[in-house]
Amino acid sequence: MRHSEFWERMELHLGRTYAQVWASSQTIGSLGSRTVDEALAAGEDPKRVWRAVHEVLELPARER
Repeated sequence: MRHSEFWERMELHLGRTYAQVWASSQTIGSLGSRTVDEALAAGEDPKRVWRAVHEVLELPARER
């Protein structure tokens, strides 16, 4: 997954503005208690980050 696809999915589910706020403020345990922004900046694979977001947001399996 590319970063652009990751952000498209985030915006689809959270809205353009809130996706950015959420990504910078919500820590996720499975990402080492880092935010999405921190995990991506540290070089985490966007697909792995998306899976963590998907789990936290409890999105339907088809959105994985």
